[in-house]
Amino acid sequence: MAVLATATAAALLVAGCGSKKNNGGTNPSNGGTGSNSSSASTASYKACMVTDTGGIDDKSFNAAAWQGMQKAQSDGKAQVSYVQSKQETDYATNISSLLTQNCKLIVTVGGLMGDATTAAAKANPSQHFVEVDAGGNGTNLEGLQFNTAQAGFLAGYLAAGYSKTGKVATYGGLKIPPVTVYMDGFQEGVNYYNQQKGKSVQVLGWDEKSQNGSFAASFTDQNKGQQLATNFVNQGADVIFPVAGGTGLGSAAYAKSSGKAVVIWVDTDGFISAPQYGSVFLSTAEKNMADAVTKAVEDASAGNYATSDYIGTLANNGVGLAEFHDFDSKVDSSLKSELDQVKADIISGKISITSPSQPK
Repeated sequence: MAVLATATAAALLVAGCGSKKNNGGTNPSNGGTGSNSSSASTASYKACMVTDTGGIDDKSFNAAAWQGMQKAQSDGKAQVSYVQSKQETDYATNISSLLTQNCKLIVTVGGLMGDATTAAAKANPSQHFVEVDAGGNGTNLEGLQFNTAQAGFLAGYLAAGYSKTGKVATYGGLKIPPVTVYMDGFQEGVNYYNQQKGKSVQVLGWDEKSQNGSFAASFTDQNKGQQLATNFVNQGADVIFPVAGGTGLGSAAYAKSSGKAVVIWVDTDGFISAPQYGSVFLSTAEKNMADAVTKAVEDASAGNYATSDYIGTLANNGVGLAEFHDFDSKVDSSLKSELDQVKADIISGKISITSPSQPK
């Protein structure tokens, strides 16, 4: 599932297809394995990760989870490695391969891997698992979930307040809860802005009520991301919110080349993870996967295996809105203050978010 983490766009397209170094680890062929070589940990605890099809260098949720794994190693708490999925049919096979490698903890990334992870956990009750973007089972599988409807709400309010055309847009990689929860929050944030300001900013690409909208059918197809962005801009949108992993980089490339739109990224701060598009990243609706994964691995290495799921929220800093970076001077101070108040009102419960995809 899930949702949403590079050099040049061309390099990104081939990320995961070669064996070049990446962030202190290796980026092997899809279906292969990699390890972090940035710091040699003395820990004997072995934690292994399975990526989703976007790969370790997607500048989104896979990359963020791997960052969390690497931090656990640099802290001296675990030896970490990963195996990369090329397609969905690799999930079960990759998980099974790690069961034979003395991995004390297996971390799987992305809601699409939920069924395969749940099945593996049931079949191997003495093995411990962590699943990012899906629920656990209360015993040997801990779910790391994030209420990104809250971050999406802030992104929608920001988009509506920043837009000059009165039209903003969003699309997803696939129609799955970790994606649509962002899109729901985004639309609710725009609607709230309209209610508060007496405006009529329009959302293209998503209708929360019918749960229908625009999807790329991929988390890696940058050409599709560029096509969707082009279509939205041609309809008048000037802020685009792609919830589609690496596919969204195509939208960022179009925004940069055309100068006709800005992008609000998801999952991990786009200004940092994909700096070549920093000039068009208004902000990012973040979910703090890296810290959540690091904590899960380090707790497990100490023998503390969680039996209940973690849910990241605005209140516990599990989700949030990133800095504005190059746009800091372009976002009105009044809009910044309003966003702070909206955040506080979501935390207090004064603002109620109704997305049916919110984790419980």
